[in-house]
Amino acid sequence: MSGLSKGIRTVEIAVKWDPSPAGRPPTDLDIVAATYPKSDPHGDPAYLVHFDSRSPDGTIHLNRDSRDGVGFGWDEVMTVELYRLDPRYARVVVGVVIQQQGGRLTFGDVRAPGLRIREGYTVLAEDDFRGVPGATAAVVAEFTRDTTGAWGFRAGVHGFEGDPEAFPRSMGAARRP
Repeated sequence: MSGLSKGIRTVEIAVKWDPSPAGRPPTDLDIVAATYPKSDPHGDPAYLVHFDSRSPDGTIHLNRDSRDGVGFGWDEVMTVELYRLDPRYARVVVGVVIQQQGGRLTFGDVRAPGLRIREGYTVLAEDDFRGVPGATAAVVAEFTRDTTGAWGFRAGVHGFEGDPEAFPRSMGAARRP
């Protein structure tokens, strides 16, 4: 009966954190999505979507962008409409990057970080980044299209401890299960 499955259609990735203590530079987490073609699903992304860009076809968009974690609820929210993605794309990888303007920050330095990935009202994954305290960025979700065209989801937070500028180039690397 798996041939009847439509797979995952539209997902929302949300991140929240508490503001920095008084007198400290603001903490800024950013969601970034990378789209990969069928021809090279682990190579360079076809395009990136983040706070300063958008997908060329409007299928991935940042709904909310916070630069300091001040606000109620989820500070940064991205929507990915997988069902609308062109068939030439086989993979979408989503990550979270910590901006480094005020000096080196890791997830262990961020106050009360949280992640939620959901489809409609169904929560697919939640995390608090405790598993990657020394990371400056992390891959948080991987969506892949199967041979029928249905999208699947692979959860897991995978930390990146290098320069956040290099993170988008490493996002697409194949991961072990």
